[in-house]
Formats: sequence, structure tokens, C-alpha cells
Amino acid sequence: MAKQTSTPPQETTGHLVAIVGRPNVGKSAIFNRLAGRRIAIVHDMPGVTRDRITAPARTKGTHPFSIIDTGGIGATLDDGFAAQVEAEVDIAVETADLILFVVDGTEGITNIDEALALQLRRASRPVILLVNKVDHEKHDGKEIEFAGLGFEHIQETSAEHGRGFDALEKRVDRMLGTLPAPVHELPRPSKDPIKVAIVGRPNVGKSSLVNAILGEHRTIVSDVAGTTRDAVDVPFELGGKDYILIDTAGIRRRTKRDSSVEVFSVMRSERSIRRADICALVVDGAAGITVQDRRIARMILEENKPCVILANKFDLYHPDGRRQDRLEQLSEDVRRELFFLHYAPMVASSALKKQHVNRLFHVIQQVQEASARPISTGILNRILEMAMRKNPPPLRKQKRLNLLYASALKSDRPGPIPVPHYVFFINRNNLMTDDYLRYLENQIRKENPFVGLPIKIQLRARPPKKKPK
Repeated sequence: MAKQTSTPPQETTGHLVAIVGRPNVGKSAIFNRLAGRRIAIVHDMPGVTRDRITAPARTKGTHPFSIIDTGGIGATLDDGFAAQVEAEVDIAVETADLILFVVDGTEGITNIDEALALQLRRASRPVILLVNKVDHEKHDGKEIEFAGLGFEHIQETSAEHGRGFDALEKRVDRMLGTLPAPVHELPRPSKDPIKVAIVGRPNVGKSSLVNAILGEHRTIVSDVAGTTRDAVDVPFELGGKDYILIDTAGIRRRTKRDSSVEVFSVMRSERSIRRADICALVVDGAAGITVQDRRIARMILEENKPCVILANKFDLYHPDGRRQDRLEQLSEDVRRELFFLHYAPMVASSALKKQHVNRLFHVIQQVQEASARPISTGILNRILEMAMRKNPPPLRKQKRLNLLYASALKSDRPGPIPVPHYVFFINRNNLMTDDYLRYLENQIRKENPFVGLPIKIQLRARPPKKKPK
């Protein structure tokens, strides 16, 4: 089982502060304010936040802490997530040292607020009651109205305009200073943890996969497509290595995105691909590769990202056959449909039955080791010279490609898994065909397969000679 930490990916933190409250009171906006950047999706549709999201608070206080955003308690959600969201909040409250209980200053006390206040007063955790949406000075004085909820510490805020946050940060810092040292396991992540983006279309089992890796119900799992809306960063350790799992919303075709929240979720997923060190493309092994799977694979290819294809639900793929025969047939099916992602190795797993899930990280380690063995400039030129002698480039308009020199560069995206980067100096760019460039890449891969790694090749044409006057 993976050893998960509650530590946010950016830096070491001390105490944990949970933000709770009913839907649409501004919890995610408060979370983003304290985190100093937009992480949680903010929308006026109730029930947008469903998973626990953790990030370091960027404050000036002397006591560092992480903040946990939670799903709204008491949400009457039409997709059946209310009970799971409440369970997520219970877990957050259990692990938190301090609770920020958020209410809506414009609506007054509701029945859900009163029920939640009763639950929080019974918990052995200090609570700050945040009366949010006090957007203007003329609205000040809401503390008196909400004093009936029975909490000693009350703070008026406006997450939209930033009012009251300096006072809130000072209050949080004072209260954390009175608490004992945090008992959570908060080791400092390694300097360069590997960021693994779990991407794929909706309902292929991405969140189930994350839960199987971590050995706990860390993200909400449902058969309803589009359950995960935020890109959730989950740090954990496996085999002495530090990773950050980025669990992303399922990427659907633009014509099928049914709300602005989903459009924003998909934008987050696409951004997660760009910031990841490696992508795990999750496909439904039982259902087969779809058009949308190919679109997402193209995104990964266009971003020049290392990749592993994870064929989930392998337990449902011809379950009566021999495992080796099933594996060979599945690999053939996937390779045929995702032929352009030829460099990506495939792992067959079942998140539901927790079979071969951690093999993903064994393959990621192979990809990282391959990235640490680049081909030098000298060997690269020898390979290309032999390849062109064996199979000369075609004539185009009575001219032939001439490869003058090739150079190996350092990756323009340094990190734990750098991508091999080469520059080909040629006579004219329009003489290099796509087919011949693929041929040269294949010859390079014969020397070094670069498992899981794209090869970035830049072409630089020799400047034309100036004609004498």
C-alpha cells in the first residue's frame, strides 16, 4: 500500500485547517484566498466541490498550516453524492486541528447551519465562525446575528473582495500558537517529486485507480460521468520515492460539456497535462479505445509528455481466457488504435479488484531511468549518418535533404523525467518529410528505445547564401 501524506505538494506545513459549511457560502473562494492562487473551482452552482482538496496556506504568520476545502454539507444534490460529500467532510474534520465554519452573511442562519454548528460544538476542535459575503462596510455587524450559533471566535470576511482576511490570518495564527505540535505525519517531500497526471475520458476509473493506489477512499468514486471536477493533487510515497498524483476531471468532447463548471474542469485537466512530469492515460480496457481516448492521447503527444497507457478494467476483458493471451490481445488492440503514441508502454490493471495497480510505478521508474540515459551528440551523428546511407532521403523538386549536423540539447523542461531533445541542422526545412523524420526517429530508438519518452526534434535550416551583387 502506498504511504500517503497529508502534505501539500509545494512545501512542508504544520497544522491542518479544514473549511466546512453548507453549499454556496464561499468555501472554495476562501480556500483560494488563503492559498494565494486559484486551485478550487469557484462557481455559484451548489455542490461544485466534492473531494477534499489540500494546499499550503500562504500567510505571513509564524505557524505554517495547510488548508482543506471540502464538499458542502447538507447539499441536496441531484446526482446522489450528498452522503459521500458528508463522509469526506467528516474525514477532514477528524484530521483537522482548527475548523473554519463558513456561513453566508447575506442569508442569515439556516437550519443546516444550526445542525452543523451543533455537530461542530460536539467535536473537540477549536472553531472560527466565518461570516462570509460581508462585502461592504455598511454590512458590518453581522457577528451579533450569528452569535446564536454558540462560537467564541467570529470573523467577518468577503472572499470576493478580500475584506477581513488580514484579521482572519492573525486570528488563525494566534489560535494555532496555542495548540500542541501537529501529530500528523508531515514529512518534507523530496526536492523533485514526480508529478503523475491521471488523465482520461469520464468514467474509465481514474478516481478508483487513485483510491486503489493510496489504499483509501481519497477521491469520490461514482458511475456518474464527471464526478471529479477539480484537479486534485495528492502527495504520497511508494518504494522510497515521492510522487504527486494529479487526479483530473474526465475530458469529454467540447460538444458534450453540459455546464460552465465542466468546461472549467476540462481546462484544469488540460493544464494538468502540461504541468505533469508524466501522464498516465487511463482507458477502459473492456470497452475499448474511443475517439475521445485518441483526442486525449493527441493532447499528451502535442505537449511532448512522457506517457504510460493504463488499460483499466482488465478483469472484464475476455475474463474466461488465459491471462497471457488476453494481455497480448489487449496490447494489440490498444497499439492499433493509439499507434501514434507508440513510445508509451501499456499496463493492464483492475482498480476495482486492486490488481497490478502499482505496476504503473514500476513502469514510471523504467521511464525515469531511460530519461537518465540520453544519446550523446557523437553517437547521435553516427546513428543518423548510417541511417541516411542505408535509406537516402527522397528527392523533392530535384533537391535532396542534406543533414549537416545533429546536436543533443539539454531538455527545455528540466525535472525528474527530462525528454530527449535534438536539433537537426539541414539544408532546407521543406525537404524533410514527416515519413523520413519518423524513420530517423525510429533509427534513434533502435539504439535507445527511450521507453515512455517522446523525442523532441527541432529542424534548423542553413541560411541561404547571399548572391553577389
